[in-house]
Amino acid sequence: MTHYIIVKFLDTVSNKEELISQINVLFLHATEIPGIDQVQTFSSCIDRANRHDLMIKMVFEPDILNVWDSSEIHKKWKDDFGKYLAAKTIFDCD
Repeated sequence: MTHYIIVKFLDTVSNKEELISQINVLFLHATEIPGIDQVQTFSSCIDRANRHDLMIKMVFEPDILNVWDSSEIHKKWKDDFGKYLAAKTIFDCD
């Protein structure tokens, strides 16, 4: 299964690059969780109001979703970065 997290930062966020760098470091450790095979992050190359800023792509088995949701990395993602997000879209596909 491929799990996408697509986010837009609040308009008040002036340090997007710094936040993205911190998010990259955090998500690098996700592959240490058994069953998470791949993690990639993609920054938007266009800075417009109608564009999202970051996409995180994760590849794992469908039964790992609950493991991911309860992981310390996921909790840290939500606790440390949720306050900077104006929008978040989650999309899962085979």
